[in-house]
Amino acid sequence: MHGFFDDLTSDEPAAQGSPFPLMPEGEAVDMGTAPDGTPLIDPRIFDSPEFFRNPYPYYRILRDHYPVYHDKLHNCYWVTRYDDITECYFDDEGFNTIPKGSSSGVLGNTQLELSGVEHRRRRNLYGQHLVGKSLQLRVPAIERLARDMIGAWDEAAAAGSEYVIDEGARRTVELGRMFANEFPIRVVCEVLGFPQEAQADFYYWYNSMMSGLGGSETHKQGVEARQHLEDYVEGIVEARRKAPTYLYDKDGNPVGKDIISKLCETRVDGDFLSTEEITSNIALIVGGGGETTRGAIMNLWCLLLRHPDQFAAVLDDESNWDKAFHEMLRHSSSIGGQPRHNTFDIEMHGVHIPAGSLMNMVDFSANHDERIFKDPEKFNIFREDLYSGKLLRSGYRKEGRCSHMAFGVGPHLCPGAWISHQETVVGSKILSATMKNPVIREDKMPRDIDGAGPSPMGIVSVRDLWIEFDKP
Repeated sequence: MHGFFDDLTSDEPAAQGSPFPLMPEGEAVDMGTAPDGTPLIDPRIFDSPEFFRNPYPYYRILRDHYPVYHDKLHNCYWVTRYDDITECYFDDEGFNTIPKGSSSGVLGNTQLELSGVEHRRRRNLYGQHLVGKSLQLRVPAIERLARDMIGAWDEAAAAGSEYVIDEGARRTVELGRMFANEFPIRVVCEVLGFPQEAQADFYYWYNSMMSGLGGSETHKQGVEARQHLEDYVEGIVEARRKAPTYLYDKDGNPVGKDIISKLCETRVDGDFLSTEEITSNIALIVGGGGETTRGAIMNLWCLLLRHPDQFAAVLDDESNWDKAFHEMLRHSSSIGGQPRHNTFDIEMHGVHIPAGSLMNMVDFSANHDERIFKDPEKFNIFREDLYSGKLLRSGYRKEGRCSHMAFGVGPHLCPGAWISHQETVVGSKILSATMKNPVIREDKMPRDIDGAGPSPMGIVSVRDLWIEFDKP
């Protein structure tokens, strides 16, 4: 799911009149110093293009000097150290919900804004269908959809698509438009149980709801899209209550009911779920499994191709895809963090935080905390301090290895985490079987301010990724 940052393109120019120039990657704008030499923070930096493209030197200043920063301009508190964020996520009484209204306006009454017993009950309604054996039942659908999309590249090239270009023995594909943008939506649509003819509408509903989060100018369109989704789902739910539908393996044999059919059978306190409750669960699954996975695929391929030795190691041993996935999320996650309201007056690092304050838990910063991860700016799938095993809501911290915080930890760990992992790795394995000897067409990619190196990935996912490879 989106955190508290909206998507911006990583090559966006400096805003007209911005007091903050674009800096070389890893260097911070000098905002002055206190009499004791402590670097000062101007909270306007958080709204600047410079921060979105080059955030990590500013996070370091916050971690080192203002681990809890009272941002009076935005009326919030920024929490930036790994240990502090972890402690808050696990304190289900003190920091138990995201702020009311931050998602419900578009997604409906989801479990994001609940806590305690009610949160656990809501989450378990659909969470059981996204993990373990249920998750493995989705693999044939994921593989088939990936192959279908990749198989369409030949036709697109023949039709003169500007996003699939054949030049001699090589082919160039813009991975976003030709795969990553739509692939996770197709997967979610299928495993939920939407009919094939509804997929185009589903893609529109998804894009409208995601762009409408956060009270933006597109909020009205997002609310209308969710209403359209609910109206459509109402008919499906009534039909599935009587006649459930199924997912199938590669041989066409049914392997289990789709998620909508399973939700239609679910009872809470002896009553079946209402259509509104089912729709809210669907909206949350859509958000968790859509943009999260799109960004994961794009960032993963961008980082691996810019580190060819590590890409070669992944090709030599497929088990390294999991390591690459987790290191990508630590290094360049597209998920910013999770806002919280504190239940009680508290004091952290000498800062008094009144009850009910908006506290931004900055997962981006936690993943680059030098207290946890050595040389955090380096992408290294073999780093010895990162846990890259099975995703755990409890997190992992043993024998010098820690889990990344891209999905959070604790009761509100991102509900789309497991399916995002599965889609990214399964889809990437199929992509790697098709794209032989791939390289990034850097001439088509945005450049840094010096015009030489690539533009920083910042706190957004790669929007366009041009890859050239041997034509099949």
